[in-house]
Amino acid sequence: MEGFRATGLFSKTDDERHLAFGWAYVFEDEGQMQVDHSGEFIDKAALPALEEAAYDYVLTSREADEMHEKLEGVAQLVESVMLTPDKAEAMGITTKRYGYWVGFKVQDAAVWAKIKDGTYGGFSIRGVGDREKVAA
Repeated sequence: MEGFRATGLFSKTDDERHLAFGWAYVFEDEGQMQVDHSGEFIDKAALPALEEAAYDYVLTSREADEMHEKLEGVAQLVESVMLTPDKAEAMGITTKRYGYWVGFKVQDAAVWAKIKDGTYGGFSIRGVGDREKVAA
């Protein structure tokens, strides 16, 4: 997996409406499984668990935090899609990148300023999962 990194970079922002969009997690790009900044990855067998976690987030929370510390009043989810190869095909989308795409309405002015000045460059998802050590 060396050389591949999944990114959660902001892909689009809307200054007027304080909206930020991008990949929260990319599990495959150009046919290559992606490794995140922590050196972890989600293989195809675990995708249903990621998909369920995304759905649970939409159903029960929709709140964003700041750096996993400030937990309230930061941002709310306005867009969410777990893009898998079968869903892309069903929607008529041609892509080689698959993962969890999100959009947030940022309510905290200080957080928005950090997005705009580059302090915060993208999304980070928080959660728990079963980890299994694998050979590189």
